Amino acid sequence: MIPEFGHFALILALGLSAALAVVPAMGVARGDPLLMRSGSFIACGIFVFLLFSFFCLMESFLSDDFSVRYVANNSNSALPVQYKISAIWGAHEGSFLLWTLIMGGWTLAVAFFSNSLTFDMKARVLSVMGLLNVGFISFILFASNPFDRSLPFYPQDGADLNPLLQDFGLIVHPPMLYMGYVGFAVPFALAIATLTTGRLDAAWAKWSRPWTNAAWAFLTIGITLGSWWAYYELGWGGWWFWDAVENASFMPWLVGTALIHSLAASEKRGVFKSWTVLLAIATFSLSLLGAFLVRSGVLTSVHAFAVDPTRGLFILIFLVLVIGGSLVIYALKASGIRSEVSFKWNSREAMLLTNNLLLVVATAAVLLGTLYPLLYEVLTDGKKISVGPPYFNRVFVPVALLLFLVMIIAPFSRWRKTGSDRLLRNNWVLFLIAPAVVFAATLLFGMTFEPLALFIETIALCILVLLGKSWRDSAKGGWRSPSASYTGMILGHAGMAVAILGVVITVYYSEGRDVRLQPGDTVSLSGYDFHFESVGKVKGPNYVADQAVFSVRRGGKEVAMLKPEKRFYSVARNVMTEADLDPGIFRDLYIALGEPIGEDAWAVRLHVKPFVRWIWVGGLLVAAGGFITLIDRRYRRRKVKTALAGAAT
Repeated sequence: MIPEFGHFALILALGLSAALAVVPAMGVARGDPLLMRSGSFIACGIFVFLLFSFFCLMESFLSDDFSVRYVANNSNSALPVQYKISAIWGAHEGSFLLWTLIMGGWTLAVAFFSNSLTFDMKARVLSVMGLLNVGFISFILFASNPFDRSLPFYPQDGADLNPLLQDFGLIVHPPMLYMGYVGFAVPFALAIATLTTGRLDAAWAKWSRPWTNAAWAFLTIGITLGSWWAYYELGWGGWWFWDAVENASFMPWLVGTALIHSLAASEKRGVFKSWTVLLAIATFSLSLLGAFLVRSGVLTSVHAFAVDPTRGLFILIFLVLVIGGSLVIYALKASGIRSEVSFKWNSREAMLLTNNLLLVVATAAVLLGTLYPLLYEVLTDGKKISVGPPYFNRVFVPVALLLFLVMIIAPFSRWRKTGSDRLLRNNWVLFLIAPAVVFAATLLFGMTFEPLALFIETIALCILVLLGKSWRDSAKGGWRSPSASYTGMILGHAGMAVAILGVVITVYYSEGRDVRLQPGDTVSLSGYDFHFESVGKVKGPNYVADQAVFSVRRGGKEVAMLKPEKRFYSVARNVMTEADLDPGIFRDLYIALGEPIGEDAWAVRLHVKPFVRWIWVGGLLVAAGGFITLIDRRYRRRKVKTALAGAAT
């Protein structure tokens, strides 16, 4: 009966979502405070029933209830408990249940942490989120129900979870990614709610900023974890492949980055009002587009769910309704919104506008490369074409380079107008010394001289030094902590500079070889000697593996003992590569065991990757910067409440 209880809880959540969409809006129309306030209690009910439904599915996995089709297809009695739990979101139906649960959580957060809003504005926002909940829960109930039974006949054991997903990465990556995806529903709902009032001012931007920063920070963590997971799990040694599903998460992150910068300008100076609203709509729309690409069956990807295309049609219709409806409201209401504030070309407003335009151009380039193969297949009656890393590197990298150059100037510019001595006159020594420091570091680490790499590394170094100097100067009378918002901005930009260093050094200076080795053989790579010691059998909870043993020496001294595996999962009948690596601050040693060749020999992939960890450390610093901004005093209730008092009148 547990699955039936979970299914019934989803039905109740759908009913309450419909009530949330209608009742608070009715309260606004009638001017009834009681109906407007009811949204908070309805939102609480939605979350409780979604959480109960989620726990029912969890119980089905933990009790090995293989009469539930979804459990039978994605679990096994021998599967470790932690993977039984993460298997809940390891395939389509359960992952969307997690999506709706997180959506319910964000709705609940809006209901209980937005007391700064007037009753009618809060009611409008909750009504919009109620409509979104209706769409998501309807999709689960009518097109993707995880509680469907296989009665009266069902398997005695499960088909097992995809071996690729039997990893810690599945436990942490999808929840963080979905927190970001779905979190952008909040600024979207506020933008739509504010448009319906016909008035946009600094108040709505001030309220939107913490919610946008939180969603963006979660998405940053999700993308960072996904890159790290792909790096060590897939056995190819790369950290980003411009895969279509990777792009699906990257596009809302890019536009979300533009949104948080545009919101800052709208709040501080009252500029870019209608543009900021459009960015809020675009960010959430791209999140929905990502859901469509992953779940429609139109993509072939290691990340994508293979599902019935009719489910994709449901999401596509929902996508069209959400985007089309929001753009209609925007077209009707935004024409009366004017920004009458002027600024100079060398002001912070101009820098933020440049940032926005470059990010949108970058997003458009990624979107074109992602969708073009699909459009080509439709227009040519099934002919296929691939758009790979060469295209993305050629069109995205130049735009990203311009963005990095802007990053040197933008954080130190002034509102309205920036004096020339603000950056150039006070920092000319740095601009002379930085290239010399980068040159010396290249010599120290024994790297070759790549002009473009040296140039980008110099930019990153200048950004880090200038950020440190700016943070120091912002503290009056010494190194007292500046505001949380400013500290978060500094940390976020510093994280980007650290990630840039990691990317550039890894791309230009990594070394790798695919070799044929037998036990007793030794291969040298980047000053390291990889000695193949032996191969033996090991047994895991639901697999058997050939485990190789490699000792790695440098200068005659052993620095690591690595044990890559070739695993065979007997239930799923899959063979998987489990790479092993020795991580370090300045380099990773990476070994992946390939196929056996002949009687004793194996195909082996070796990598030495300098500074690769800096990519993910930088990503986590960026996310930490986003979270730190949330504790800024300006977003506390009492201060925001006064500013918002007339926003919805």
